[in-house]
Amino acid sequence: MPTSTQPRNERRAKLWSQLVAEYQARFPASQAFQQQAATRLIDGGSHTARLFQPYPCWVRRAQGAHIQDVDGHTLLDLWQGHFANILGHSPAAVTTPLAEALQGGHGLQSGMQDVWEWELADLLCRRVGAERVRFTTSGSLATMYALLTARAYTGRDLVLKVGGGWHGAQPWGLKGVHFGAQGYTEPETAGLPAAVLDQVLVTPFNDTTALDEVFRRHGERIAAFIVEPFLGGGGLIAGRPEFLQAARQWTEKVGALLIFDEVISGFRFHAGTAGALYGIQSDLMTLGKIIGGGMPVAAVAGRADVLRLCGREGGSKAKFEGGTYSAHPLSMLAGATMLRYLVEHEAEIYPPLAALGERLRRAARRAFAGEGIAVHQTGLPGALLPGSSMMSLHFPYGAGPDSDLPDVVNNPALYDVELKEKLVKVAFLLEGVYVIHAGGALSAAHTEADVARMGEACCGVARRLKAGGMAE
Repeated sequence: MPTSTQPRNERRAKLWSQLVAEYQARFPASQAFQQQAATRLIDGGSHTARLFQPYPCWVRRAQGAHIQDVDGHTLLDLWQGHFANILGHSPAAVTTPLAEALQGGHGLQSGMQDVWEWELADLLCRRVGAERVRFTTSGSLATMYALLTARAYTGRDLVLKVGGGWHGAQPWGLKGVHFGAQGYTEPETAGLPAAVLDQVLVTPFNDTTALDEVFRRHGERIAAFIVEPFLGGGGLIAGRPEFLQAARQWTEKVGALLIFDEVISGFRFHAGTAGALYGIQSDLMTLGKIIGGGMPVAAVAGRADVLRLCGREGGSKAKFEGGTYSAHPLSMLAGATMLRYLVEHEAEIYPPLAALGERLRRAARRAFAGEGIAVHQTGLPGALLPGSSMMSLHFPYGAGPDSDLPDVVNNPALYDVELKEKLVKVAFLLEGVYVIHAGGALSAAHTEADVARMGEACCGVARRLKAGGMAE
């Protein structure tokens, strides 16, 4: 066992070596599959979030709350399709209509207008308070098109976002996502034009004073403020009501557009948007994940006078024209089926899911406290959200500050970010649970038994961390 006199980085490195050795012994078929995949795929795959170290587990089947991998393990899954599967993997409520459609000769791409697009559009607009909607295939494209349209509408050049906010792999989203040496100021990739970087302003999430200052200084040049009401990749953190209200007030005052990125939060807390729970109607909103029912669907919805710029009436000034697979028939059917189910069963789904989320967080707190491991949880519901099915664990140095600021919980000087994102991921897999950001999201397919299993897994992970000298 490492001694407490060793530097933490040495203890962490030794613990990592132990975890990797055990993981390789437990997941040999996945290792072989990864080696084969890397001969054709960059790093062995096509999405970096899935390609964790030392190598990902490869999946053969996913159903409900669980996945089965190529090594024959059944893993409890809290990733749930990038948080898209609120009913669990492959729910019959969605898969049955899709199978029937395909058997009936309808569902694959036709290249024509399909009636299911209207059904999803009408249902979505009515649920989120939007006048118009246009569909695309990913959250990245939705946020790009929303910002493009906002710049066209206002005739302004600056985009404002928050540090830690992830708005996809598109030019205006690739700044200020990960906390670096200078905080949230750096670009996320090489190859971006300098002009684009100069056009993106970054302000701290949940910091109303800083928000006031940036609007005072730059308000007349800001085209749009894009923000997640419930921050996703930056830490699963609910927006403070006063912060989001200030965002609405400032954008109206200076003539900028407010864009709520609800790709994660839309239909996560109730059968509608998080913005509605805050009592705020944004000018535009981006949606994805849950609204696709497990299929690739994303959307930009909002004011008709803004979105008209995408069509003939507005001179097609904003080239949000769509791609081959925009509004794919089977995707539209899956989305409409999912939303109808969530609306019809809202009272049966969301309150029990929120209660299960609270029991999950409580079990995790007990487990880590029992082994003397300091943890701070995010994913809590917040002042105006009725409950949350989400959780992320953060590991402060010593007692550490609890915070709802991504600038704190993602600061490696205050929190052990490497432990959370790298070691804990593998430790949970060794306990039979697939997590993301040391936690994840529950679905309606998860049960009390699954939460109990997660609690046991937390105990096992906490014991591993304590044995590795991570209790301080």
